Amino acid sequence: MSANASSLDFAPALPPVRTNRAPLWISLLLLLGGVFYFNDLAGWRQAALWIVGALLGVTLYHASFGFTQAWRVFVSDRRAAGLRAQMLMLAVGVLLFFPVLSQGSLFGQPVAGLVSPAGVSVLLGAFLFGIGMQLGGGCASGTLFAVGGGNTRMVVTLLFFVIGSVAATYVFPWWSALPAIKPTSMVLAWGPAPAIVANLVVFALIAWIATRLERRRHGAVISHASRTSRPASLLRGPWPLVWGGIALVVLNFATLALAGRPWGITSAFALWGAKALASAGIDVGSWAYWAKQQKALAAPVGMDVTTVMDIGLMLGALAAASVAGKFAPVWKLPLRSLLGAIVGGLLLGFGARLAYGCNIGAYFSGILSGSLHAWLWLPAAFAGSALGVYLRPWFGLNVEKTAAPAVC
Repeated sequence: MSANASSLDFAPALPPVRTNRAPLWISLLLLLGGVFYFNDLAGWRQAALWIVGALLGVTLYHASFGFTQAWRVFVSDRRAAGLRAQMLMLAVGVLLFFPVLSQGSLFGQPVAGLVSPAGVSVLLGAFLFGIGMQLGGGCASGTLFAVGGGNTRMVVTLLFFVIGSVAATYVFPWWSALPAIKPTSMVLAWGPAPAIVANLVVFALIAWIATRLERRRHGAVISHASRTSRPASLLRGPWPLVWGGIALVVLNFATLALAGRPWGITSAFALWGAKALASAGIDVGSWAYWAKQQKALAAPVGMDVTTVMDIGLMLGALAAASVAGKFAPVWKLPLRSLLGAIVGGLLLGFGARLAYGCNIGAYFSGILSGSLHAWLWLPAAFAGSALGVYLRPWFGLNVEKTAAPAVC
């Protein structure tokens, strides 16, 4: 950050926090019950991943670490604090992940990155996902933590996220046949040291360009991470963005140690949709996408690592919102905003499958895996997000000039 950085007050001093006790106790009891349930169902690792998911929800909520809004305020007003925080997060991440992935094991457990084909489907899917981020109101992680935090509009986004995901699996033969390069890991192809240096140079370049553009627009940059006048609090928030970025890396690394692969989110959405269709009598097992995943379709949903972490994340966000006194669902949604949630959710789900992941599986964990496809995903999703920012007013959605707390 710049030594000349300015500090802006975004809100007046807040009144004393009143914890939302009922949802807090519900979330804590469900989390505790889940520990025993998943330990009995699949063992201690699954129970530990349930807790990791909850801690991810707490982190995302308290740090307001939404990728969607960070990109939106940069596109709309060149405010780049969120982008710089993402680059710092990725830099710390590759320093942790690349040496371990090059060895192929961690604490005696085999580990591998999320490495996928890099091709046309990634570019198309990421572009659609980027549009969906802005219309739906959140990325994959943002959707989950906002749902857990009580954002009722995001429940609609999540529902159609699931529908879009399973729809993409139906047309898998089409998009999987699009031109692509085979899965390529820079860590394995170049070695950990050259891959780390190359990635750090790119992160620094992105942060430098973003900072220059912000300074050119405003004359100074915002370097503080808390976006309210309330001091940072570990339990009540808001957390500085740097806290959030570092915590996400550490928790992703814990996921790697426990699950043998980095954090992902959206594969569970496709599974939920497929199981729902199967329960309605539709033979999804005959679809090409699911033909090789019969075991996942037949197994209890609690056996799926991504599902366990996703639900844990929502409960963690619910606990965080309750402790912060911010759990206050609003059930009335304007029609245009509702339509935006529907369209955005469909684009998010469909795009995530085509791109082999979302802002977590393809961007965050993809880059930490050294996957080439992640570097196609990033510019394509950013371009789609820029278009989505332009389209937001059509759906009655605001385009902020600066980031606000507790939104995605």
